[in-house]
Order: sequence, then C-alpha cells, then structure tokens
Amino acid sequence: MTDLNRFLYPRSRYQGKVKPESLVFNANLQAFSQRVSYICCLETGGKLSPTESFQHLRSLWHQLQQSYQQLGIDQLSHHRDAES
Repeated sequence: MTDLNRFLYPRSRYQGKVKPESLVFNANLQAFSQRVSYICCLETGGKLSPTESFQHLRSLWHQLQQSYQQLGIDQLSHHRDAES
C-alpha cells in the first residue's frame, strides 16, 4: 500500500474474535465510514447538495446492510446467544 493510499484509506486493526466473516464486515464497515466522511466533507464544501449527499449515504447504508446480511453476521450472534 502506498503512502497516499494509507493516508486516504486508513485502516484500524480488528480487535474482535477473528472469523472470516467478521474480518470482511469490519473491512466493509471501515470503507463505509471513510466514504461517509468524504461525502460529508463534499457536502460541507458545497460540492454536493444535501439531496445528493443523502442519496449517496442511503446507497452506502444499503450496501453495508446487504453485506451484513450476506455474511450472516446476525445469524452468528443469535447462534452464540442460544449456546450461552
């Protein structure tokens, strides 16, 4: 990863239980967070209208929800709760 990419797309270490689906969702969540930040900055700077910003944010949210559901994260947490 280049220095510019590290600057533009910072990543934090994952601190939870290491499972493939959790790692993938964490990466998706970090990408979501970074994109939300960019959209907020573009809207604040007048480059995007509030309506455009909302549409972009809504689309990103739906993508994140879809990722969550496809990875079965919710099912895994319910399964763990039932075992406890």
